[in-house]
Amino acid sequence: MKSRRVQEEASRHRRPSTRLPAGVASVLSVLSSSAVVLDHDDRVLRASAAARSYGLVDGDELMVGELLALVRQVRRDGEIREGEIEVSGSKFGGRRTSFAVRVAPLGSEVGGGGLVLLLAEDQTESRRVEEVRRDFVANISHELKTPVGALALLAETVEEAADDPEAVRRFSGRMRQEASRLTYLVQDLITLSRIQAAEPVPDPIPVQLDEVVAEALDRCRMKASARGIDLAARCDERLVVLGDEDLLVTALRNLLENAVAYSPEKTRVVVTAARDGTDAAQITVADQGIGIPERDLERIFERFYRVDPARSRATGGTGLGLAIVKHVMAAHGGNVTVWSREGVGSTFTLRMPVLSKSPAGGLATGIMARETDI
Repeated sequence: MKSRRVQEEASRHRRPSTRLPAGVASVLSVLSSSAVVLDHDDRVLRASAAARSYGLVDGDELMVGELLALVRQVRRDGEIREGEIEVSGSKFGGRRTSFAVRVAPLGSEVGGGGLVLLLAEDQTESRRVEEVRRDFVANISHELKTPVGALALLAETVEEAADDPEAVRRFSGRMRQEASRLTYLVQDLITLSRIQAAEPVPDPIPVQLDEVVAEALDRCRMKASARGIDLAARCDERLVVLGDEDLLVTALRNLLENAVAYSPEKTRVVVTAARDGTDAAQITVADQGIGIPERDLERIFERFYRVDPARSRATGGTGLGLAIVKHVMAAHGGNVTVWSREGVGSTFTLRMPVLSKSPAGGLATGIMARETDI
């Protein structure tokens, strides 16, 4: 007795063969979309590699019920149909995938016969990008609204207090603070836009990391001194990477400013630059600050994400510093990681490929360390 599978195979062989119109196979082979051609029995005659890799097709069967329903509607009335569907499950890697779908008759037969062409375009990434863009615009609007609104209110207050020199001086100082905050936010937005538009670094040059560390420390010295925080650096001399010195200084300065802002007075922040035992350079910034809750560690590199929004605004933070650090490292072929424990402190680590030779032509190895207290 033949098995059911054998019977089905025999039945298929008895069906009249259906061939694709001339040239269709060649066209389908160059389409970037997932392409599927089905016959009058809903049997898959042709499917692109993309359609099979997404799990839309298995063997000669279309695996998504919504798509099959669209195919049957098009076959009945010959009308082209478009739409969007979302599929998920084990056949799709357990993830939710969004497709823009177009289904059309392939040939002139309508009402129970003829071939149907199905095209499905993966829209998952474009939807994610669009969502990120919407969130970014909403966040920018919110962040700009605060200092702009404060400036308008303070200007009105100064105008009303024109006869009170002491009040004018007090509110003018507040206006300068809000203007500085607005300036920092715009500068960070420009920097972030510049990095994202030009990954990797377009014109990299050899950069000595001890000079990057020295410059970043110099820019943070005043803020650290005001809070009695000691800055210490231990750097391998002539450790060289290929990249953009200004961007690297900006990334390290952002980490140092965070360390200073979230550390108690009279504590210490230590910067170390060295090889990490491989062909990578490593810069660490360790503080004795308040630390970061474990639940926030995965999100701190998101744009405008703040662990403590009230404190971040009080310290003048824009919420973009760590996002800039992440993108600077990506532009240099590296990454940034963080270790933190509440009440103990945080250590941020920047890693990037090291240049095998220094600008003078000597190997950037066997480097002597120096330690400087700033």
